[in-house]
Amino acid sequence: MEKSLCPECGEVIKGRVDKKFCSDLCRNAFNNKRNADTTNYVRNINNSLRKNRRVLEENLQGDTTKIAKQKLLDKGFNFNYYTNIITTKTNNTYFYCYEFGYLPIENDYILIVKRKTD
Repeated sequence: MEKSLCPECGEVIKGRVDKKFCSDLCRNAFNNKRNADTTNYVRNINNSLRKNRRVLEENLQGDTTKIAKQKLLDKGFNFNYYTNIITTKTNNTYFYCYEFGYLPIENDYILIVKRKTD
């Protein structure tokens, strides 16, 4: 039977026949290297989305809250990142960060809402 080598360090793999790495350390190092290039971009976007969600959650009082757009910007909210858009029958466009949404309204104010889950 052919001995397989660890793709990270090149050592002979001992143990199960279907084992791919010689240790957890090599497996983690291999996967971290493989994912490093693409994950920085995704990580930055996910961090912005989480921050936006946190800012909306912290400022929501009750079912809806009206707040100045500048206050959200001062807390680090980034209006370029949201998870989805919902347009209502009355043609209002809500931008959502997960379950928290906002609607730009008159005089640079924002209406914050939370989506009702079933």
